[in-house]
Amino acid sequence: MLGSFAMARSHAGTLFGLILVAASGCGGCSPNSVCKIAGPINDPSNRTLRRNIMSFGLGQFCQQMTTRSAPLKLTADAPIVGRFFPQHCRQELLDNGDLWVQFDGVGYAWTSLSKKATFSSAATITYNDDFRCADDNSIYAYFDTRVISPPDFRLNQIEQPMANLVQGWIQPYVDSFGRQMVSGKLAQGFTVIQGDDGATDFDLGHLPLGRRPLHPFNVHGGGRVAWESDRTSVYASERDFIGPIAVQDSGRAIYITMQLDGQQSVSVLVLGKNEGDAALKLYIDYGAAGPLPYPPRFADVVQYGVQYQRAVPVPAGMYYVVLDNTSRGAMPVLPFAVDGAAVVSYAIQIGDAP
Repeated sequence: MLGSFAMARSHAGTLFGLILVAASGCGGCSPNSVCKIAGPINDPSNRTLRRNIMSFGLGQFCQQMTTRSAPLKLTADAPIVGRFFPQHCRQELLDNGDLWVQFDGVGYAWTSLSKKATFSSAATITYNDDFRCADDNSIYAYFDTRVISPPDFRLNQIEQPMANLVQGWIQPYVDSFGRQMVSGKLAQGFTVIQGDDGATDFDLGHLPLGRRPLHPFNVHGGGRVAWESDRTSVYASERDFIGPIAVQDSGRAIYITMQLDGQQSVSVLVLGKNEGDAALKLYIDYGAAGPLPYPPRFADVVQYGVQYQRAVPVPAGMYYVVLDNTSRGAMPVLPFAVDGAAVVSYAIQIGDAP
């Protein structure tokens, strides 16, 4: 479900670097040197050239897909209602230049009837890949869907006790919900954008050349890399696992910016990948969210009405930023808010530690 979304979110700069250095034959050139070479790179007659350029970097597609999660939404402008975590991936570059990808993974989503529902899903998709250069030398890499297999969606756990009692009734509803999200989101394809300064961005669907995606926060900072910016709704007694987030060098920090609506407070935690993987497995394998198997490396509270900003210094490695709306977080859920959702706008960046 949304494997394309996960790939777009993951180390797009590395993929572009391989593509563009190969294209330009110049390791010291700017990231988007391919847009400055002689000849109209955007001309339809140069489609074969563009395909050949992209083939140098597409070998990393599956590697990138399986290192990030994919946010799930009902509509493009709605808050996140769950996540999919790709686990296995196979790929093949077809004779016509299309990219064939087969993947599977696990995830969770929230509905008002089921509360948390966890699932496994698999799909096969063929992408019609291409790129264009904008007037400012930004590169727009397009992964339009050409063929999608019927997705395999299997329900794992339903948290709501009453829903479990009548699972024969609730399961078709949740199953239909999941299948619609899989088919609908995968059908959109995605666009990856790299500016001439090397900064990357993405959006679902085929973004017109020159247009940029909208984000809750347009945060900037010297030398900071924007990892993810979105809006999520975390229901009472639930958690949302953002990541894994790659910090590649020492002396760096995870910069967190958040704004909370819907509840008075929600906990924000930072977990190392091993600890986060263990916590995520328990969260997916069991209905109700239990205690974390390991203490977080960082824990704090985001308050309603106050923009939250923190820099969390970390060694090089992989991390999760977890929004915890359970009684086991840094602050217990307030009794009068147990049925509500904490709606959190957030931006995650990586930069030099303060």
